[in-house]
Amino acid sequence: MAKTFPAAALRTQVATIIAAAGSKPEEARTVADNLVLANLSGHDSHGVGMVPRYVDAVLEGGLKPNASAKVSLDGGSLLSLDGRRGYGQVVGEQAMALGMARAKESGSCILALANAHHLGRIGHFAEMAVGHGLVAIHFVNVQSRPVVAPWGGADGRYGTNPCCIGVPLKGRPPFVLDFATSRVAQGKMRVAHNEGRQVEPGYLIDESGHPTTDPGVVVVPQANGLFGALMAFGEHKGYGLAVACELLGGALTGTGTWHQPADNRRSVINGMLSILIDPQKLGTRASFEKEALAFVDWLKQSPPAPGSDGVRIAGEPERAARVKREKEGIAIDDTTWAEIVAAGAKVGCAI
Repeated sequence: MAKTFPAAALRTQVATIIAAAGSKPEEARTVADNLVLANLSGHDSHGVGMVPRYVDAVLEGGLKPNASAKVSLDGGSLLSLDGRRGYGQVVGEQAMALGMARAKESGSCILALANAHHLGRIGHFAEMAVGHGLVAIHFVNVQSRPVVAPWGGADGRYGTNPCCIGVPLKGRPPFVLDFATSRVAQGKMRVAHNEGRQVEPGYLIDESGHPTTDPGVVVVPQANGLFGALMAFGEHKGYGLAVACELLGGALTGTGTWHQPADNRRSVINGMLSILIDPQKLGTRASFEKEALAFVDWLKQSPPAPGSDGVRIAGEPERAARVKREKEGIAIDDTTWAEIVAAGAKVGCAI
């Protein structure tokens, strides 16, 4: 079963819990808005279901309320920032604001953000950039219990390591490609487990390395105390991109990489390397705008495949979901909602 909430009510309830966990009102609203936007976009894995984990991370000390990003190096179009384990929704926006300003000034900016707590849906940051006419490329690593098996391996060795690319399209909604390098996001397995669903074959291996359709193998410890693992998308290709995200988002930013036994800590630390480009400063804006639209139109002219609604581009499913869920509300399964209520109770907040 599930409850359906208007987006505005959900924002208020989540902000109340985040504030009770120690955040100032503005920060609590920013985090709540970001989480609810993920739900509205159809990505429940990165939505309000993260609240229990955030509360636990605050109580453990791994997530620091009211922390701001600190500039570690200012090289003009080369910026390095330390998120100081603050809410990723906050320090991520702070870092992007600096990076976008520099890209507008210089034509480009390479932005390294280290030690941010869970950044949430990376597409949000690409949407910020394309809203200012910038192209954005993001590589992210995940410092938490390793949940993805390397190609040819039989246990989790790294995180879901997302990659995201945003491209503005003149006069139209942008192209926003945002995906985990695993076959599916870890949070989607949490949602499936809470809803009591099995998942498609090919997503998971169990704690012995064998294929399974039970999402619980990566959500709760199995009989021997071990976890299963997610598979990389695209076999060796997705695995290779995941390694690139770890090396760029983790090693290059100063966040670090994962090479230690798993632990039970609830914090999720991200490093993000972002590349921001201003087509105007590059001198190709006119041809870029023309060619980008021409190519998208060319794609859209392809006849629909059997059983398909036709060709779409990245970003369209999220925008359609927002329209639908703003109107109809956001469904939260009973297990997830009970976890959110319990998280509130941990910080003295009844909702």
